[in-house]
Amino acid sequence: MNMDWQDLATAACLVLVLEGVMPFIAPARWKETLRLVITLDDRSVRMVGFGSMLVGVLLLYWVR
Repeated sequence: MNMDWQDLATAACLVLVLEGVMPFIAPARWKETLRLVITLDDRSVRMVGFGSMLVGVLLLYWVR
């Protein structure tokens, strides 16, 4: 497997694009979601983050 810095930069750019989709398409819903996340305890936020990372790794494995 040969991954260079350009691949890493491309991945980082895609993350920014994907992160920007919701605030662009539905800013009110995005803000409401952030308000909800603020009310969650740290453990719940960590679990959501872990689940997201796990799904990302599995999708990456499947795609690659």
